[in-house]
Amino acid sequence: MIKPSPRDRLAQAAFALFHERGYEQTTVDDITERAGVGRTTFFRYYRSKEDVIFPDHDRLLAQIGERLLIARGVPVDGPATALAAVSDAVRLVLLHYLDEGDLARRRYKLTSSVPALRDREIATVARYQRLFREFVAGQMSELRAELMAASVVAAHNHVLRRWLRGESPDPVLELDDAMRHVSGLFAQPPAHGGAGTTIVAFRADADIDAIVPVLQRITQDAAPRPD
Repeated sequence: MIKPSPRDRLAQAAFALFHERGYEQTTVDDITERAGVGRTTFFRYYRSKEDVIFPDHDRLLAQIGERLLIARGVPVDGPATALAAVSDAVRLVLLHYLDEGDLARRRYKLTSSVPALRDREIATVARYQRLFREFVAGQMSELRAELMAASVVAAHNHVLRRWLRGESPDPVLELDDAMRHVSGLFAQPPAHGGAGTTIVAFRADADIDAIVPVLQRITQDAAPRPD
């Protein structure tokens, strides 16, 4: 049997203590004592007890950035190709959570009950959304790039939350289906001919089921109508 690494032992100890005592009542010293390591070892892997909870988003964002950088070297044939690259990248994020298994579910339960942790999670989501928006920005208008990035993140989070709640037997398949919905909304260039300007904003944690109908109505309203 493979012995857990010090990093894994610290994470296991932290989540056990958060469950037993509560997040606010648990200290770094409590975690190191439970894990059987020293403070120096703790700070070699984590900057604070808050960092124990979340995945290594810096590493994951760098990995996704590298994937998108490779995609930039491939000839891009409009928004559809750019969106396909983003879909591939967002799948990496989902697979990371799936690999964490029960740890991801314990994190979800904890962040749902501690406002400060939920706020940090929302701020992290914004980093992914910005990365996706910057990648597709050259293939569509600024507004459509913003809306597309928000929809991609909402689609991913919708599927991820369903899996975390035990409602999705095949989250990868669900994500592929959700991304097809997003592609159907943004892969084609916008219709012209309508008067006026439409501006839409969504929260980073907005659900895909709420976003898609709104975007569909916008697309239909903007399309030119026959005389």
